[in-house]
Amino acid sequence: MNIPRLVIAAPSSGSGKTTVATGLMAAFSERGLAVSPHKAGPDYIDPGYHALATGRPGRNLDAFMCGPELVAPLFAHGAAGCDLAVVEGVMGLYDGAAGRGELASTAQVAKLLRAPVVLVVDASSQSRSVAALVHGFASFDPQVRLGGVILNKVGSDRHEAMLREALEEAGMPVLGVLRRAPQVAAPSRHLGLVPVAERRADAVSSVAALADQVRAGCDLEALLALARTAPALACEAWSPEPAISASPAFEARDPGRSPGGRPVIAVAGGAAFTFSYAEHAELLTAAGAEVVTFDPLRDEALPAGTSGLVIGGGFPEVYAPELSANEPLRRAVADFAAAGGPVAAECAGLLYLARSLDGKPMCGVLDADARMSERLTLGYREAVAVSDSALAATGTRLRGHEFHRTVIEPGSGAAPAWGFTRPERRVEGFVQQGVHASYLHTHWAAEPSVALRFTGAAAGAAAEAAAVAKAAVVAVHP
Repeated sequence: MNIPRLVIAAPSSGSGKTTVATGLMAAFSERGLAVSPHKAGPDYIDPGYHALATGRPGRNLDAFMCGPELVAPLFAHGAAGCDLAVVEGVMGLYDGAAGRGELASTAQVAKLLRAPVVLVVDASSQSRSVAALVHGFASFDPQVRLGGVILNKVGSDRHEAMLREALEEAGMPVLGVLRRAPQVAAPSRHLGLVPVAERRADAVSSVAALADQVRAGCDLEALLALARTAPALACEAWSPEPAISASPAFEARDPGRSPGGRPVIAVAGGAAFTFSYAEHAELLTAAGAEVVTFDPLRDEALPAGTSGLVIGGGFPEVYAPELSANEPLRRAVADFAAAGGPVAAECAGLLYLARSLDGKPMCGVLDADARMSERLTLGYREAVAVSDSALAATGTRLRGHEFHRTVIEPGSGAAPAWGFTRPERRVEGFVQQGVHASYLHTHWAAEPSVALRFTGAAAGAAAEAAAVAKAAVVAVHP
């Protein structure tokens, strides 16, 4: 597979990676190129802007959660048929999972993809020193190919001239210069940028402005030429169907459990639940489910025929009054869970299933209360399932990520969802009847059996519902 590609990196967070990466995606898309957007690491918000810029799903490449061996195949899956791929890095170029060397760093992703790196440098407080900074990043790991620099937040023509002179002496191409432009900055809050789904009209304008800024300040032809120097990848693209059929649980499934056809799995969406990986829905579909999206802010009932419920991450704390006001849906979710329906709730979903969130009534599925906190919980986790659930069998090992400024009390139920083995040992989450609820974000491509198991539970619930309905008809019309 030979897809021209670039990795957009930076010396540190806050340098302008998202601005440049999103602007490049939009600018190249406007030229008629099919651009595949990617994000290194577990971030959910930036891919929403990438998708807006390109018209294609933003996909994550996380070497910690999925393993280094899946980075190139997942990339190839997302980039298939495209003219160009742009990968936005995470944190600083060489920053990765704490205490794990290069694991999950932008540098590792670039090496796994054999992709040239463009370094975005915040030049607002330096001149000649930029050459020393860039030289250090270029020489730190000889396997990372730094192809050029884009200077961000440049103050004046004179400032630009000094920066260019210093980098010319260092032999590093300057592929773009961007001036300070606060008018195109996206608003932020407690967990980063405000997601696209919450400000779509403004986000469209912001992305268009980023494209204009990048088009005016960057050498798009030189960047495209650099992208085309990436060699062919010798891997096969990941695909959900083979991933499901290769799962050891595939042969043990019972295809007759859902006589009415594909079980309907309802996935929460809308402004309050924006965090999801595109591969999850693809895996559920490949496992035999019909995936239907619903919006807990607007819909007063679950989709017709729902036999499985996935409530992922997002910002329910921002929309707690609106979520609470939708009492019919809260009651429907509670009734579904009480009847034993399979529910996979992750972070925001955990809060939504709680008794209350910041004092506002939620679904009341869990005997727990959630609230905002001053403390940010952030980091990778190694986890093992400690209770059998519709999502994972006891002993299933997954790597995941926590990212929240809320707490739930108690933090686990009588049957916890996960036991964390690193970085600290503790149990977390809730398993009760068909419910699996936890703060942990996971990537199911790393363990497709999760999607297969959950779809099987949904198929079982659909079969039981069909049997009950049939018995009721027989009782009325013997």
